[in-house]
Amino acid sequence: MPIHDFTRRRCLAAAASAIALCAGAPALAQTYPAKPIKMVVPFAAGGGTDVLARVIGEKLAASMGQPVVIDNKPGAAGIIGTDAVAKAAPDGYTIVMSLSNALLTNQFLYEKLPYHPERDLTLVYQVAMGPLVLVTHPSVPASTGPELLKYVAANKGKLAYGSYGLGAYPHLAGAHMSATQNADMNHVAYKGEAPMIADLIGGQIQMAYASSLQAKPQIEAGKLKAIGVTGERRLSSLPNVPTLAEQGLKDEAYRLTGWLAVAVPAKTPGPIVKRLADEIRKATQQPDVQQKVAAMGFELKDSSPEAFAAEYKKERPVWEKLIKQSGAKLE
Repeated sequence: MPIHDFTRRRCLAAAASAIALCAGAPALAQTYPAKPIKMVVPFAAGGGTDVLARVIGEKLAASMGQPVVIDNKPGAAGIIGTDAVAKAAPDGYTIVMSLSNALLTNQFLYEKLPYHPERDLTLVYQVAMGPLVLVTHPSVPASTGPELLKYVAANKGKLAYGSYGLGAYPHLAGAHMSATQNADMNHVAYKGEAPMIADLIGGQIQMAYASSLQAKPQIEAGKLKAIGVTGERRLSSLPNVPTLAEQGLKDEAYRLTGWLAVAVPAKTPGPIVKRLADEIRKATQQPDVQQKVAAMGFELKDSSPEAFAAEYKKERPVWEKLIKQSGAKLE
């Protein structure tokens, strides 16, 4: 057979396959799901990610006509559960509701990660943002972001800030503040947010970034002082607390927030990814979901696979820089 005929046949065959795939796309989206969907949560039951997954999962089940089973696989900062999804069949029946650490920042923090988030996963929907509140012990003589920066700079080596894990946003943001103010603050890592808050109230540390859910009752009781909120918008749960950006702290480190999002194994068909994204968006627009999420201190996003990918690309170098600046590295 002449070479040009062989090449022509290969091109025609490839074109036919592409046409068939495109033609089958609507049918694929319409028949999915045909069985229960497993939503992996790579954290323990009862936490914020788990609660959000159950709220969204309940709505997806009602809308898509199949059960959505929540499967908690905690451990190693979300790595175990996220890795299980990265290695699952790319058919839309195993998805993950995870945090930004497992889907983005862990790749810069850990020397050896069993999955590569950008190669082994497909981003579906950025469900909610998790702005944090910068809080201090009442004894700290600062009420605004700029005042706090001056205070830490004037007390080099005397102050400590807490976090609920090495490499978590509270650690990275605190390290950034310390570095930019030449403050030499001491970082104290806790095993969870509750013990961090307890020590902050007790005065063992002077400041920390905390969730609205944990911080709000202590702020209202006068046990903690709210300095500002991370991200670009005020929290609906703390409307009178301005963002740090509003107060002139324009560094990208103070404008970032952690987020909760859904991803699927790489190579999951596009129609399935779109169907999932559309259904999640529909769920987040329901008033009862919006009320529950606001009560948790999260801010819902209006997202899509394309919008999520764009946000990811924008944030990636900022997180990478913050982790390098902190010096954090885990095996």
